[in-house]
Amino acid sequence: MVQLIVGKKGKGKTKCLLDRVNTEVKNVLGSVAFLDKNTKHMYELNNKIRLIVVSDFMISNPDEFIGFVSGIISQDHDLQQMYFDSFLKIACLEDKDMTETVEKLEKISEQFKIDFVLSVSMDESELPEAVKSKVVVSL
Repeated sequence: MVQLIVGKKGKGKTKCLLDRVNTEVKNVLGSVAFLDKNTKHMYELNNKIRLIVVSDFMISNPDEFIGFVSGIISQDHDLQQMYFDSFLKIACLEDKDMTETVEKLEKISEQFKIDFVLSVSMDESELPEAVKSKVVVSL
């Protein structure tokens, strides 16, 4: 399952994402990964959550991002949930259509039984039609 937390920059998406991941980590049996553009939120995450700083890995397009996510999944068979802060930035999708990348994440989710939660810096009305049904929080 892919879920989106959407809203313009500064609306509180990251806080919502952090609250959610810290709550969920208590309930999951497997492992949880949090992908971010930097280490700014390291101390706000429960120590059971694996923080991955995507900018350290020289990802330059959405296909490389999907490959990166697939590599993480291939190395952790207990992975149950992945959270993406600043999704458009870390997936190299700023000013691009996110539909294809979200669809790929949905397929990965179904195949490997991993839930994805993405924070997206866009107003819900600006989202592509194909992904609007995945919005769980709109700020």
